[in-house]
Amino acid sequence: MTAATPPLTTVLLCLRVSTDGDPSVLTRLLGHFHNLNVTPRRVVAEFGSNSHLHVQVDVSGVSEQRLSLITAKVSQNPSVLNAYWHHL
Repeated sequence: MTAATPPLTTVLLCLRVSTDGDPSVLTRLLGHFHNLNVTPRRVVAEFGSNSHLHVQVDVSGVSEQRLSLITAKVSQNPSVLNAYWHHL
């Protein structure tokens, strides 16, 4: 690295998914990252009071375009109520 080269920055992204309570969605969701050989920095999954499963996946090393494609693919699952991503 030279003085003219800026340091590499890591972008932290967060994918949030709400499902109708089907726990198998969690394995399918994480399978998308497994196929890309990406290990999430953090995965949080909890059942809400309304029997919905809320999942948060924090990742780095994935481009915004790639995460948008993953989000679109996850949203095609009939048990997924809402899926979106944002910067951390």
